[in-house]
Amino acid sequence: MPDREATSCLVGWEGYRIETVERRAGEQPAVWIYLGRPSCSPMICDGCGQASERVHDIEMRVVRDLPILDAATWISVPRRRVLCGQCGPRLERLDWLERHARVTRRLAESVVRLCRALPVKQVAAFFGLDWHTVKEIDKRALQRSLDPVDLSGISVLAMDEFAIQRGHRYATVVIEPHTRRVLWVGRERSREGIRPFFDLLGEEGCRCIKAVAMDMNAAYANEVRARCPQAEIVYDLFHVVAKYGHDVIDRVRVDEANRLRDDKKARKVIKTARWLLLRNRENLKRVQDGVHLDELLAANQALMTVYVMKDELKQLWRQPSTQAARTAWQAWFDKAIASGIDPLVRFAGKLAVYLQGIVASAAWPLNTSILEGINNRIKVIKRMAYGYRDDAYFFLKIRAAFPGVPR
Repeated sequence: MPDREATSCLVGWEGYRIETVERRAGEQPAVWIYLGRPSCSPMICDGCGQASERVHDIEMRVVRDLPILDAATWISVPRRRVLCGQCGPRLERLDWLERHARVTRRLAESVVRLCRALPVKQVAAFFGLDWHTVKEIDKRALQRSLDPVDLSGISVLAMDEFAIQRGHRYATVVIEPHTRRVLWVGRERSREGIRPFFDLLGEEGCRCIKAVAMDMNAAYANEVRARCPQAEIVYDLFHVVAKYGHDVIDRVRVDEANRLRDDKKARKVIKTARWLLLRNRENLKRVQDGVHLDELLAANQALMTVYVMKDELKQLWRQPSTQAARTAWQAWFDKAIASGIDPLVRFAGKLAVYLQGIVASAAWPLNTSILEGINNRIKVIKRMAYGYRDDAYFFLKIRAAFPGVPR
């Protein structure tokens, strides 16, 4: 084998030999490599994979390869179309260059690896490629690597919304909570928005669903009842407690601060204690925070009541049976009404409507932290790219981040 052919094979351009190499200086140095094709080299049809001896035509194509030292690498390649007896005129198959690609396979693979850790913009700048080129390379790789979602054998679902753009624009993610596998992602958080998932699931798949964990989104609940009438709806602990913090603790804190308008020192202490009251005691970072919280609660009966009631509310999701959950609910509800604290009384009345979905957590103890963990990861994916304008690409990135774990 001639030396130039051996060198070409060594660097991964099998079937070609290096004709000339040219280095071009400038602000961005570039190496241009001109390849030639030996007349005796075998040709494979890209359609059927059969060998062919006839050439239909040849065109010169310029493609990018991995940079050489400090210089971008451009390859000038004579691309042949074979005259295949079965397929007709088809491109010759090359292991190192995909059909119609403007970058070599190894450059594309390097782009994909970097896109797992860096934003598209930074990857494009690193390789000196156009932003859209990098995005399309990564998107195609995700489409090839992600198998069609297997929805067979699924009996439990969890669904949640996440912000996709500013202006209250949301999407919905549906997961299999035991394996933490993302099954589907779609625009909107309405009944119409999630309907395509149940269409994909099919009638037989819908009949297999036994429980669905969600927040108190009426659209989700209504669609699940319509498509999976035998499924239990399980309301998510995190969302209920978060709503309690906003509707009860925050409201009582503001009311108490307003009541102490004449006592500026006490009013300031209560007004600045928002995150202290909303955070769980076990998550307080410093001993001083625990002391401050104890002093604050001891000094204000209303705040003490709603804070303690928050902890008791969380116990509803930790009951051994649905009967025990109903008993615990009744005790909590009676205390809430007896407290006479308006925000707490209103919240208890509204929450009573969702009782069935709360006590169902005893029969279906789904881990509520899974949904929030996935949502937090989605936020990181979105933030790293400063947002996505291509929904399909964004949703592919989410699916790739949560392929699931073995049960």
